[in-house]
Amino acid sequence: KVNLEKLMEKLADADYPFCEEVSKYEKLAKIGQGTFGEVFKARHRGTRKIVALKKVLMENEKEGFPITALREIKILQLLKHENVVNLIEICRTKASNYNRSKSTFYLVFDFCEHDLAGLLSNVNVKFALGEIKMVMKQLLNGLYFIHSNKILHRDMKAANILITKSGILKLADFGLARAFSASKNGQPNRGYVGAGCIMAEMWTRSPIMQGSTEQHQLTLISQLCGCINTETFANVDKLELYNKLELPKNQKRKVKERLKAYVKDPYALDLLDKLLTLDPVKRVDSDTALNHDFFWSDPLPCELNKMLLPHTQSMFEYLFSKKKNEQNRHAGPGGPHPRAHPTANDGQYHDRHYIKSQHALDLIDKLLIIDPRKRINSDGALDHDFFWTDPMPCELEKLKMLNKCNFHLPNELHRARLAAQGQVPQPAKIQVKEEQYYDRVF
Repeated sequence: KVNLEKLMEKLADADYPFCEEVSKYEKLAKIGQGTFGEVFKARHRGTRKIVALKKVLMENEKEGFPITALREIKILQLLKHENVVNLIEICRTKASNYNRSKSTFYLVFDFCEHDLAGLLSNVNVKFALGEIKMVMKQLLNGLYFIHSNKILHRDMKAANILITKSGILKLADFGLARAFSASKNGQPNRGYVGAGCIMAEMWTRSPIMQGSTEQHQLTLISQLCGCINTETFANVDKLELYNKLELPKNQKRKVKERLKAYVKDPYALDLLDKLLTLDPVKRVDSDTALNHDFFWSDPLPCELNKMLLPHTQSMFEYLFSKKKNEQNRHAGPGGPHPRAHPTANDGQYHDRHYIKSQHALDLIDKLLIIDPRKRINSDGALDHDFFWTDPMPCELEKLKMLNKCNFHLPNELHRARLAAQGQVPQPAKIQVKEEQYYDRVF
């Protein structure tokens, strides 16, 4: 009888003759971090080739090599394509007293200079329509290839789309990928919702449906794509969790309505609508999408290398987040106000928000407080700094020019001066309401 626990312990302590030591690579910089582990930019000490090292996260050492990592390795060995990241080899650290005689494993990949999230976070990176078409063309080609090999990615997001300095797109991070059965009709088309979200993000520069929980995610999907029911999604009631989750009702489909403010090209808007169709059977696949007029109308897809040429520094989501955190730490004693939204002022990265006015963001935050007792009222809102800082509302802007008021005074003194001159009537009981408001919110 084999003692499985002892066998696993022996395997964990064993040497791995077919895995070379990672010491042949020199780590240069950390470029990624998450629940999966860490990613480093590294250089081969002999050939000087630049690679990416993905450290395998050993969640439970007693259970041996993680099944998620084994699955990713198996999938990557199968998928060899220009638009899929290339796994070069698997390396390990040498077991020693320093690491408790346990080897650490690394997946070694060809290095890509950027990820799409990092590029979209850079205010200086401008994607022309032809370049957006090239991104989507390569993305759909990559998805077609992995789906034809019966693999679903299941983690489509901008940070998992890598782009080389020569403009070649690579699908990456197959840790959540799964094989699917050919007998399950329509299943591959599920992957194209992610493609639709990525396509929309090329214009919005921010995720369009970023839920914090499964319930929140379903709410966001319903608000954009309409109600999830048997009329919009055939046989959805047969899915295991359909009756266990609360699905929003009376939601109209608003894909084109919501995105037309960002996406001006009618063909792009139409393709987005088709990619974000709820029912996977009715959703377009890669072949249909690549034959859409979006890719065959002027401007045609164009290479990305010229657009990327001026950007010599790598751009990754992790590096952007790190830079943003550093800005927050240097915002002054105690850091930024807990309700303040961070902004970037280094001329390179921005926070991927649409509203840049801090006063506007603060007022929106106070108007959207869930508890009605704590929520700001009309008088409190109209007395907010948002209405009393430059640029002033149109009528008050004219008043400013006529009376040459000193608008650099603190807001309270400025309002009192205007009221004393009879130019702005002082709201009744304004002082009482201000005291109540500040006691309530801060």
